[in-house]
Amino acid sequence: MIIGVPKESYPGERRVALVPAVVPTLTKAGFEVQIQSGAGLEAGYPDSLYVDKGAKIVADRASVFSAADIIVQLLCYGSNDINGKQDVPFFRRDQILVGFLRPFGSKDVVEEIAHAGVTAFAVELMPRSTRAQSMDALSSLATAAGYKAVLLAADSHPRIFPMLTTAAGTVTPARVFVIGCGVAGLQAIATSRRLGAVTSAYDLRPAVKEQVQSLGGRFVELPIEAKDAQDARGYATAQGEDFYRRQRELLGKTVQESDVVITTAVIPGKKAPVLVTEEMVKGMATGSVIVDLAAERGGNCEITETGKTVVKHGVTIIGAINLANGVPYHASMMYARNVTAFLTYLIKDQKLTLNLEDEIMRETLLTRGGEIVNARVREIFSLPALAK
Repeated sequence: MIIGVPKESYPGERRVALVPAVVPTLTKAGFEVQIQSGAGLEAGYPDSLYVDKGAKIVADRASVFSAADIIVQLLCYGSNDINGKQDVPFFRRDQILVGFLRPFGSKDVVEEIAHAGVTAFAVELMPRSTRAQSMDALSSLATAAGYKAVLLAADSHPRIFPMLTTAAGTVTPARVFVIGCGVAGLQAIATSRRLGAVTSAYDLRPAVKEQVQSLGGRFVELPIEAKDAQDARGYATAQGEDFYRRQRELLGKTVQESDVVITTAVIPGKKAPVLVTEEMVKGMATGSVIVDLAAERGGNCEITETGKTVVKHGVTIIGAINLANGVPYHASMMYARNVTAFLTYLIKDQKLTLNLEDEIMRETLLTRGGEIVNARVREIFSLPALAK
C-alpha cells in the first residue's frame, strides 16, 4: 500500500504529517511512502532527508493523491476551511484519509467528505485510553500548544518572569494563572515554572490537584463542585450556566491578581465556556496578558478575538489558533509518531480490516462507503442511527 503525504495547504501552516524518522518503520511494515516535494521544508525536513530514509519524492499534489491508497495529512478538509476543499476532486472511492477533520464542525463539510467515498479517520476522536496513548495526536499537539502559550505570554508581558537578584535590587517573579489543567494546561504550568514564574492553576476536576502540585504549581480550590466533571473518555464535561456564573465570581480575584492568565478549557463539540469576563479584564493591571487557547472555539475570555492579538483595557489578549504550528519541527515529529502507530495498528498484511468492536477503530472512523458512520457525530448532527 502507498502512503501519500501532500504539502499542507492551510495558509501559514509549517508542519508536515510524516517526518523522515518514521519512514523506515512504515517501509518495514510493507508500505511505500510518497512525499510531495517541499512538504517538510518549513518544518526543517528537506526532501533529501526523506530520500535518505527510503521515501519517494513526488512533484505535485495531484500525483500524490492519484497514487496513494492512504493519504496522511495534518489539516484535512474540515480542519482546513480555507483551502481544504481543493482536495475533494482528488479523493478516490475507498481511499483512506487520516488526519484532523473537525468532525463536530460543519455537517455539510463532513457529508461532502463522506459522499466522496473515502474511508476517513479523524485523529481528534482518538480515545484517551492506555491502549491508544501512542496514537493520541491531540494530546501531543496540546503539549506543544501549552508550551508555546507560555513563551508568547512571556514575550508579550512587560515584566521578567523569574525572580532575579540584580545590581539594582531584587526583581519579583511574574504571577501566572492557568485555567484548565488538561494536557495543554499542565504543559503551560510546567513551562511557566521552568521560566521561574509563581504559577497557580484551577480545574473543575479536583483529581488534577496532585498533578498541578507535582509540577510546582499551586492548585486554586473553589467552594463549588462540578457535576460529572469528566466523561468516560477523560474529557471535561459541559456544566450548567449557574455553575459557570458562580465559577466566574470565585475566579475573579485570582484573575485580577495575576500578571498572565492562560485559559485552556474546551468541551469537544461545544462552544468554549466563558471563564474570564470583560469586567475581570478591566480589573487586571495594565500590561497583563491573557493567552486564550480556546480561541478557536469562541474563547474562554469574553472579549477574545479569534486569530488576533488585541489590547483591551490595557490588557493584551492573544487569541492565536494552531499554536503548535509555532514549533513545527517537534510538532511534526510527535504527530508523525502518533500517526505511524495508528497506521500500523489499522493495517495488517497490507489490508484494512475494520473491527468495529475495537474502540480505537470504531471511535476514529468518521466516513465509509459514502456515509457518515461515526455514532457520536451522527448524534451531534441529529442524523438517524445507522442500521446495524
